[in-house]
Amino acid sequence: MKRELLSVAIGAAASLLVASSAVAGTLDDVKKKGFLQCGVSQGLIGFSVADEQNNWTGLDVDFCRAIASAIFNDPKAVKFTPLSAKERFTALQSGEIDVLSRNTTWTMSRDTSLGLKFAGVMYYDGQGFMVNPAALKQKTGVDVKSAADLNGASVCTQTGTTTELNLADFFRSKNMTYEVVAFEKNEEVLKAYQEGRCDAYTTDQSGLYAEKLKLPDPAAHVVLPEIISKEPLGPLVRQGDDAWFNIVKWTYFALLNAEELGVTQANVEEQKSSTNPEVKRLLGGEGDFGKGVGLENDWVVRIVKGTGNYGEIFERNVGETSNLKIARGKNALWNKGGLQYAPPVR
Repeated sequence: MKRELLSVAIGAAASLLVASSAVAGTLDDVKKKGFLQCGVSQGLIGFSVADEQNNWTGLDVDFCRAIASAIFNDPKAVKFTPLSAKERFTALQSGEIDVLSRNTTWTMSRDTSLGLKFAGVMYYDGQGFMVNPAALKQKTGVDVKSAADLNGASVCTQTGTTTELNLADFFRSKNMTYEVVAFEKNEEVLKAYQEGRCDAYTTDQSGLYAEKLKLPDPAAHVVLPEIISKEPLGPLVRQGDDAWFNIVKWTYFALLNAEELGVTQANVEEQKSSTNPEVKRLLGGEGDFGKGVGLENDWVVRIVKGTGNYGEIFERNVGETSNLKIARGKNALWNKGGLQYAPPVR
């Protein structure tokens, strides 16, 4: 019996040692490098896109800047790796990147069979279709106003995504026929659509609005009203490193809690002297919540100073004042009729 207990104790100690080693992994590596390596798209307006000077902007980009701010107190302490849909998971699994923030849909298979974990939903989206109604009417004689008018259509999309699967489900459920025209890269899909090699372009609606801006005559193209899928888009990390998962997950929650409590990039210094107990806990004036995730207690102050809160990130990248002009909709806070909701800091 004593031997059994000793074996159990040794086994438990070994498990704790392995767990501690895994837990320490990514954060220590990031600190050692002095920067966060973030996987992003190869260019999606509003989410992750680089200018001619290789300056990256977008909602997914700002999320990585928020993580860098929490760790280094510097939103610029991040490097970006542009990845295709096909490359993205391998890059994270292999350790080439520390976090994947690339408009990626949270699904069961991705969450359970790839050795990866989703840290939250940065953007609630849904798949849609874009068409050029005038060109289609001239070609087919059909006045396309709805996805139901796409029977027999050829549809451009990106390979290696849930988009292809949703496309098949939609047409099968409607007893409609279609032809898929798939490419690996976003720019290839858009080019094929622009050249008329397909009748419609399908991806997440946010992506359609972004790609539409790249066309020579955006006004000629229409995003159809139907949303044919649920597309909760969020950042991922590798499984087996709970400490790193907590940092990424709670960075997301911190952005939401800051917006809910009215803590902004402009007033965060002033809010540090707030007497509101929720604000005090959030900004490190009360408790050791930052240390609980391996960071400094002013970790949220750092985040908000570096990037603003979730609402500020949303608005400047994809919101009504951006080029995309997307309404908050489902991405509003829970107390404003939306789905964005964060556990409290306490």
